[in-house]
Amino acid sequence: MTLRPICEPVELPPGKGVIAERVVIRPESRDLGRFMHFHDVAELVLFRRVSGKFIADGRSHRLSDGAVVFVPSMRNHDFELDRGPMEWVLVQIDPYIVESLGLQRSRLSQPFCAFPDETACARIDLLADWLLDAAQSQDGKIERIVELLILTAAEAEVRDGAEEDSGTVHVERLLPALELLRAAPAEPITLEAAATSCNLSPAYFSRRFRQLFGMTFSDYARIYRLHLAARRLLTSGLAISEIAYGVGFSSPAHFTLRFRKRFGMTPREYRKSARGREGSG
Repeated sequence: MTLRPICEPVELPPGKGVIAERVVIRPESRDLGRFMHFHDVAELVLFRRVSGKFIADGRSHRLSDGAVVFVPSMRNHDFELDRGPMEWVLVQIDPYIVESLGLQRSRLSQPFCAFPDETACARIDLLADWLLDAAQSQDGKIERIVELLILTAAEAEVRDGAEEDSGTVHVERLLPALELLRAAPAEPITLEAAATSCNLSPAYFSRRFRQLFGMTFSDYARIYRLHLAARRLLTSGLAISEIAYGVGFSSPAHFTLRFRKRFGMTPREYRKSARGREGSG
């Protein structure tokens, strides 16, 4: 099966440069599958318990307990995880924090999978717990903790991955159109405007976009807006109607219809389900 990338929307809260959360996969959880994607934040994943693969730049890396994955902003990547209980800390970071470290032109300019030694793993675990506490209390030290985590990961052993026939494609030529969508998700974007932003003719842009993404630009825009709405349902107290209009849907009813088709539940059910999981955690 050819995998298609999609820009997964991640909105950092106003005034914050970091989102950090612990992810726990229970033994009975369904197969997560694969979803080749990219986003405008940088991503650091600190695996405490894991079995599976990390795929980026056409290479796959076998994951094991203690592995650390780093992905720069706007780089295609994927995880193919085995069934079973797993746990990791997901850190999503404003790219300017990464750039400020001075390593952007070397290690941090490419995705990598690192395997810290026992001493570094202990340090990472301690920093990860500190980071999660700081994220909840809005501690001003959070960016410094992230910097220490990134630097520790960048110093760890990195192994060459195996070549992976993953269907990963280079989408740089089409990124201006995706940036239009990301910058103004509530605004309608015509095919002509999207093509012009990439300095391409509408016919060539349309053909190339479908070839790389496996869908039309309008279908991609709708899916992007639904994922953005899902994120806002979880991270804001905005009314559902406000979210619907804020991501470009003509009415809350149309938004609900499309949302249910994409996620298998209504926006209200989606928000309630997420809050229920938080309350039982």
